[in-house]
Amino acid sequence: MVRSIKTVMTAAALVTVMAACTSTSKKEAEAAAAAEAAAAAAAAEQARLESEQAEAARKAEEARVAAEFSACESAGRVFFFDFDQSLLGSATRSALLAQAECLSKYYSGSSIRLEGHADERGSREYNMALGERRANAVRDFLVANSVDGSSIETVSYGEESPVVSGSSESSWSQNRRVELKFK
Repeated sequence: MVRSIKTVMTAAALVTVMAACTSTSKKEAEAAAAAEAAAAAAAAEQARLESEQAEAARKAEEARVAAEFSACESAGRVFFFDFDQSLLGSATRSALLAQAECLSKYYSGSSIRLEGHADERGSREYNMALGERRANAVRDFLVANSVDGSSIETVSYGEESPVVSGSSESSWSQNRRVELKFK
């Protein structure tokens, strides 16, 4: 009987130790699972934050490009000249610089036509030549500022296509121009 009590006591001790080990293993496993879950949640949150940051950066870049493109669209495409001149004035140069940047950035490879015009004063032949000199001056400036010259065509209409009718300085000043058009 003592032997049986010893065996029962040994078995009970063994069961207690095993239960304690199982309990410890279970607690460790639960702790490990909780740590893994927390790490997975942190990784998911980090990925979400990075995705949101990437999306915000993409939207900011799109907005920047849209603003630049809008500025290009609003940049002048008509360039004016003084009476009997084909030299580019400072205002025309500024407008052409903005246009050259836009052309090389957003319209690279596009075909461009520069149409030269003159006011009604002077002979028809003289005004055709003046319109051509004006269109060539604009082309030369654009080419000097990184626009592909092979994509530019020049044409002169002389006095034949006035934008404003009339025989006043106001009318004439609007007719002395080069228009940039896409083909």
